[in-house]
Amino acid sequence: MIARRLGFEVKRTTAPAITPSMRSALKDLGLAALTVIHAGEHSFALAKNVRALSWRAIVRAIGPLP
Repeated sequence: MIARRLGFEVKRTTAPAITPSMRSALKDLGLAALTVIHAGEHSFALAKNVRALSWRAIVRAIGPLP
């Protein structure tokens, strides 16, 4: 198995944007990808290896608790 470092950041905003600290984390920590979980309704790419993932998408994927 190949190990990859993945980064996650949680933002309360509905319109996340890539920040200098995200770029630093990608480089300095050697992250393969960074996922920004945000309060908006849609998921989309922010930059190469950086995606904005809607919390709603996570809730839909997990589904209701039994």
